[in-house]
Amino acid sequence: MSRAMLGKLGFSEKEIEVYLVLLQHGKMSPAEVAKLTRISRPTVYSVAKELVRKGVVLEDLGGSSRSLIAKQPEDLAILVNREQKVLDAKKTLVESAITELQKVAQSSKYSIPKIVFIPEEEIDNYLYKQTPIWDASIKKTKTFYWGFQDPSLVEHYQTWIDWYWQRPETAALRLLTNQSNIEETMSTKGYAKREIRLWSGASSFTATTWVMGDYVVMINTGNHPFYLVEFHDAMMAENLRQLFSGIWNTLNT
Repeated sequence: MSRAMLGKLGFSEKEIEVYLVLLQHGKMSPAEVAKLTRISRPTVYSVAKELVRKGVVLEDLGGSSRSLIAKQPEDLAILVNREQKVLDAKKTLVESAITELQKVAQSSKYSIPKIVFIPEEEIDNYLYKQTPIWDASIKKTKTFYWGFQDPSLVEHYQTWIDWYWQRPETAALRLLTNQSNIEETMSTKGYAKREIRLWSGASSFTATTWVMGDYVVMINTGNHPFYLVEFHDAMMAENLRQLFSGIWNTLNT
C-alpha cells in the first residue's frame, strides 16, 4: 500500500526502494543502501540526490563518509507545500498576465469567431445559451428577428420555441415559411410579437435561416444528422435582412 501511495506522490520505483530502506534502517551509507536494495551504487547516489531535492532525505556529510537519513513520514507534507507554492506563484503570474492582456485587448479590436458549427447533440443547449446574445444583437441593431423557418424545426424544438416566447425580452419576429399547417397550431399560442407569412415560392427552401442583429444562423432539421451553423458577420446579416424584408413586403398577410 505504501509503495502505491508513494508512486502516486511522484516517486519512481528506485526512489521508493531507497526511501523505504532508509526509513526502516535509519542512517546508512550509499554502499549499504546499494547492498540492501540491489541497486548499483552510482544509481543510489543519483536517486539519493533526487530524494534530497524532494526534501524527504537528508545527506549527512559530517562524518568520515557520506551517510543518508530518511526524514520522518510527516515530512512528506513538504511535497504538497512545495507544489502549493508553485501553484500560488503560477496563480499570481496568471493574474498579472490577464491584467496585461486585457490592456492589449482593449487597445485593439477583438476578433470574434466568424463561423461556429454545432452538431445535432449540442443544438438544444446551444439555442438556450446563445439566445440572450442574439437578442442583445437584435436590440443593438434595432431590427426585427428576420428569416425563414422550416416547419420541421417546430416539430423538434417546440420546447425551446415556447421558452423563447415566454421571456419578456423577446424581439419582434418576422419569419417566412413554406407550409401553413404547423403555423395554424402555433397561432393558437398567442405569441404577439411573432409574425409568419406563407412564402409558397420557397418549396425547395429546406433549412431554417435566422437573421438576428449581426448574427445569421442556419439549422438543418429536415433529416439526420441535424446541425446548426452560426455566422457572426454584420455585412452578411444586413444583406439577408434586406432580402427577407423585400420578400416579406411582396407577400399578402
